[in-house]
Amino acid sequence: MKAVILLSGGLDSSTILYKAKADGCECHAISFDYQQRHRRELQSALTVGQKAAIAKHQVVNFDLRQWGGSALTDDAIDLPQERSLDEMSQNIPVTYVPARNTIFLSFALGYAEAIAAERVYIGVNALDYSGYPDCRPDYIQAMQEVFRLGTKQGREGQPINIVAPLINLKKTEIIQLGNQLGVPWELTWSCYAGGDVACGVCDSCRLRLAAFAELGLVDPVAYA
Repeated sequence: MKAVILLSGGLDSSTILYKAKADGCECHAISFDYQQRHRRELQSALTVGQKAAIAKHQVVNFDLRQWGGSALTDDAIDLPQERSLDEMSQNIPVTYVPARNTIFLSFALGYAEAIAAERVYIGVNALDYSGYPDCRPDYIQAMQEVFRLGTKQGREGQPINIVAPLINLKKTEIIQLGNQLGVPWELTWSCYAGGDVACGVCDSCRLRLAAFAELGLVDPVAYA
């Protein structure tokens, strides 16, 4: 079974790569250089992909800084720092990139159909405190219908399936799953800040650190 994996190099996407391998898939990873603030994640994506011995890794380049609209694509928008988990859960944060997962899934769908893949794995999670609109079950269900209606494979009765195994898991449960699968956490990257060392204070770092701490584990990634 052939699968395209959306691989950012973060905790969630690295876990779904290893889940796809455990599911017996031939894994073809796709990562995106969209001129994000935290382009450092691409280094981790490539390293994790190599460690997992995937079949192929594509990096697609485009520039979402052309219109910005997010703290990850516009340096004029301050990155939230030192927020509590309660604060993170209040509203969709400024780190939301407009329509990002729709853009990513469109590329992944094109790639998957071109190589006759049966699945596209994505590490979206509806229980993260950020509550991004394009990480929720109803969104994935809607995109599945797009996959069915918008492709030759789908119209011929062999739709490419979106697999989102983390969508209803807590961050602690994702780490536990990754531990079972042997995910190399030390190679992953979650920080939004864009430095060479994880900041430890952005929302993504704080969510990650809190989950490791709740499990009584030490995050092997170095923090400033």
